[in-house]
Amino acid sequence: MIGEWLDIGPVGQISPGNARTLPVQGGEEIAVFHTLDNQFYALVNKCPHKQGPLSQGIVHGSVVTCPLHSWNISLKTGEAQGEDKGCVPTIPLKVDAGRIYLLREAVVGRSAA
Repeated sequence: MIGEWLDIGPVGQISPGNARTLPVQGGEEIAVFHTLDNQFYALVNKCPHKQGPLSQGIVHGSVVTCPLHSWNISLKTGEAQGEDKGCVPTIPLKVDAGRIYLLREAVVGRSAA
Protein backbone atom coordinates (compact mmCIF):
# COMPACT_ATOMS: atom_id res chain seq x y z
CA MET A 1 0.00 0.00 0.00
CA ILE A 2 2.89 2.38 0.64
CA GLY A 3 3.66 2.41 -3.11
CA GLU A 4 0.21 3.83 -3.83
CA TRP A 5 0.85 6.99 -1.79
CA LEU A 6 3.40 9.79 -2.23
CA ASP A 7 4.95 11.11 0.98
CA ILE A 8 5.04 14.90 0.60
CA GLY A 9 6.44 15.71 4.03
CA PRO A 10 5.59 16.36 7.66
CA VAL A 11 2.32 17.93 8.76
CA GLY A 12 4.31 20.70 10.46
CA GLN A 13 5.40 22.14 7.12
CA ILE A 14 1.98 23.78 6.71
CA SER A 15 0.76 25.95 9.57
CA PRO A 16 -2.97 25.86 10.40
CA GLY A 17 -5.04 28.16 8.20
CA ASN A 18 -2.51 28.05 5.36
CA ALA A 19 -1.60 26.11 2.22
CA ARG A 20 1.50 24.97 0.35
CA THR A 21 1.81 24.14 -3.31
CA LEU A 22 3.21 21.03 -4.90
CA PRO A 23 4.43 21.40 -8.48
CA VAL A 24 3.66 18.40 -10.68
CA GLN A 25 5.96 17.80 -13.64
CA GLY A 26 3.81 17.72 -16.76
CA GLY A 27 0.65 18.33 -14.75
CA GLU A 28 -1.30 20.84 -12.73
CA GLU A 29 0.00 22.34 -9.49
CA ILE A 30 -1.63 20.97 -6.33
CA ALA A 31 -2.48 23.00 -3.23
CA VAL A 32 -2.41 21.25 0.15
CA PHE A 33 -4.44 22.99 2.86
CA HIS A 34 -4.22 22.75 6.67
CA THR A 35 -7.40 23.99 8.35
CA LEU A 36 -7.63 25.59 11.78
CA ASP A 37 -9.33 22.42 13.08
CA ASN A 38 -6.25 20.41 12.03
CA GLN A 39 -7.65 18.77 8.88
CA PHE A 40 -5.74 18.44 5.61
CA TYR A 41 -7.12 18.65 2.06
CA ALA A 42 -5.62 18.77 -1.44
CA LEU A 43 -7.05 20.41 -4.56
CA VAL A 44 -5.80 21.39 -7.99
CA ASN A 45 -4.53 24.94 -7.40
CA LYS A 46 -7.01 26.66 -9.77
CA CYS A 47 -10.32 28.32 -9.03
CA PRO A 48 -12.97 27.14 -11.52
CA HIS A 49 -13.92 30.79 -12.20
CA LYS A 50 -10.74 32.50 -13.48
CA GLN A 51 -8.09 29.94 -12.48
CA GLY A 52 -7.01 31.99 -9.44
CA PRO A 53 -4.36 30.40 -7.17
CA LEU A 54 -6.44 28.86 -4.39
CA SER A 55 -3.30 28.32 -2.30
CA GLN A 56 -3.16 32.09 -1.82
CA GLY A 57 -6.76 32.29 -0.62
CA ILE A 58 -8.13 32.59 2.90
CA VAL A 59 -8.96 29.30 4.63
CA HIS A 60 -12.01 29.39 6.91
CA GLY A 61 -13.59 26.21 8.21
CA SER A 62 -13.41 23.68 5.38
CA VAL A 63 -13.62 26.37 2.68
CA VAL A 64 -11.02 28.46 0.83
CA THR A 65 -11.88 31.87 -0.63
CA CYS A 66 -10.25 32.55 -4.00
CA PRO A 67 -7.96 35.58 -3.79
CA LEU A 68 -9.07 36.93 -7.19
CA HIS A 69 -12.86 37.16 -7.05
CA SER A 70 -13.84 35.81 -3.61
CA TRP A 71 -15.42 32.56 -4.76
CA ASN A 72 -15.76 30.10 -1.88
CA ILE A 73 -14.59 26.57 -2.68
CA SER A 74 -15.24 23.54 -0.46
CA LEU A 75 -11.98 21.87 0.52
CA LYS A 76 -13.89 18.60 0.99
CA THR A 77 -15.62 18.40 -2.40
CA GLY A 78 -13.99 21.07 -4.58
CA GLU A 79 -17.46 22.51 -5.31
CA ALA A 80 -18.07 26.26 -5.51
CA GLN A 81 -20.40 27.42 -2.72
CA GLY A 82 -23.51 29.63 -2.80
CA GLU A 83 -24.59 31.08 -6.14
CA ASP A 84 -21.27 30.29 -7.82
CA LYS A 85 -21.02 27.24 -10.06
CA GLY A 86 -17.95 25.13 -10.77
CA CYS A 87 -15.75 22.45 -9.31
CA VAL A 88 -12.04 21.96 -8.65
CA PRO A 89 -10.60 18.43 -8.75
CA THR A 90 -9.81 17.08 -5.29
CA ILE A 91 -6.75 14.92 -4.62
CA PRO A 92 -7.07 12.02 -2.14
CA LEU A 93 -4.93 12.72 0.92
CA LYS A 94 -4.16 10.90 4.14
CA VAL A 95 -2.12 11.71 7.23
CA ASP A 96 -0.20 8.91 8.90
CA ALA A 97 2.38 9.16 11.72
CA GLY A 98 2.69 12.91 11.24
CA ARG A 99 3.31 12.71 7.47
CA ILE A 100 1.10 13.86 4.58
CA TYR A 101 0.47 11.45 1.70
CA LEU A 102 -1.23 12.05 -1.66
CA LEU A 103 -2.65 9.26 -3.79
CA ARG A 104 0.06 8.61 -6.40
CA GLU A 105 -2.26 7.98 -9.35
CA ALA A 106 -4.16 11.22 -8.68
CA VAL A 107 -0.91 13.20 -8.80
CA VAL A 108 1.24 11.37 -11.35
CA GLY A 109 -1.63 10.47 -13.67
CA ARG A 110 -3.05 14.01 -13.78
CA SER A 111 -2.25 15.87 -16.98
CA ALA A 112 -2.62 19.56 -17.74
CA ALA A 113 -5.95 20.56 -19.25
